[in-house]
Amino acid sequence: MKTPFTTEQFFEVFQKYNTEIYPLQLIIIVLGITAIFLLHSKKNIGSKIICGFLGFLWLWIGIVYHVSFFSEINKVAFGFGGLFILQGIFFFIELFRDKLHFSFKPTTSNYIGYFFILFGLIIYPLISYLSAKSFSETISLGLPCPTTIFTFGFLMLTNKNMSKYLLIIPSIWAVIGTGAAVNFGVYQDYFMLLSAIVANVYILKKKK
Repeated sequence: MKTPFTTEQFFEVFQKYNTEIYPLQLIIIVLGITAIFLLHSKKNIGSKIICGFLGFLWLWIGIVYHVSFFSEINKVAFGFGGLFILQGIFFFIELFRDKLHFSFKPTTSNYIGYFFILFGLIIYPLISYLSAKSFSETISLGLPCPTTIFTFGFLMLTNKNMSKYLLIIPSIWAVIGTGAAVNFGVYQDYFMLLSAIVANVYILKKKK
């Protein structure tokens, strides 16, 4: 599908984003690592912080990346931003409902979810950096696609009380965002679609 912007413009948005928000992207990565440690905490406050962090990530992407940066080359970004903001609000609703609890158990599905988290947090940006050979073009946590994979990983580590509507917007974005793999050679985005399929099948089966 033809896009209304060039490959050069696409990566220039990341350059501008990384340059103007520095060092906030590094702080977001540190918070992501902290969320992993909290996953192993048996205290309910750990789940609350993780849920709040996921809500923050989606709000951040909607407001800062889509509306403030990506909209400069694609006005559809305002619609994308609205979706991400709505997903962020969904996480904060779940935070106040106190029904979303995260934990890790040594099961195959949990290991897969854990791998998705690590992929979004570490492996995805590492591949991005090695491909671009530039920090300014590196796509990391706090940007749409690695955050979506990261989110699917955490959702696979929730309890059965997880509201299924939390899957809708990340799944929509997994389909939309995979276009970057096709059009711009961001091949790690294929993994986003895989994580969406695996997470949906596992979570919906668990809910039944």
